[in-house]
Amino acid sequence: MRRLLILLASLALGAGLWAAPVAAGPSSCGLVWGSLDESASGYARATVENVRVGRHACFDRMVVDLSGPAAGYHVGYVDQVTMDGSGLPVPLRGGAFLHVTVQAPAYDDAGNATFRPAQPGEVVNVAGYDTFRQLAWAGSFEGRTGFGLGVRARLPFRVLTLDHPARVVIDVAHHW
Repeated sequence: MRRLLILLASLALGAGLWAAPVAAGPSSCGLVWGSLDESASGYARATVENVRVGRHACFDRMVVDLSGPAAGYHVGYVDQVTMDGSGLPVPLRGGAFLHVTVQAPAYDDAGNATFRPAQPGEVVNVAGYDTFRQLAWAGSFEGRTGFGLGVRARLPFRVLTLDHPARVVIDVAHHW
């Protein structure tokens, strides 16, 4: 029986039917990132002001610009990104989906939008990017702002908070 279980597990691994999440390992660019959730606690009085993307030699980058000191965040792979507040699914292109949540609202104290994408399903054009497939709005609710990031595959990523100007940065590697 034990041999049968080992044989079945080996076949499943070889066929790619089962894969455990990878915590960390060097990528082809020497990056040592993982694919497990990353988060930092804390709320800030900052608001989301802008979202932009960039291409680098070894990774694609998403940047959430803030009006003040960087806030907490949660970034992780999910089966389906959902809209903050309603729970409705956010349609995304790609082989894997990152749910990006920043602990800062996209509205001011009076409820006025500080960031509102012209096209919620295509916040920023990522055509031609190596890893990114789509960046979609997932809403801003109860002091949090969410985005769905469709990527080519479940690839390693990292999250940084930077100051001057304040921003939350998500880098997703092109390869393992």
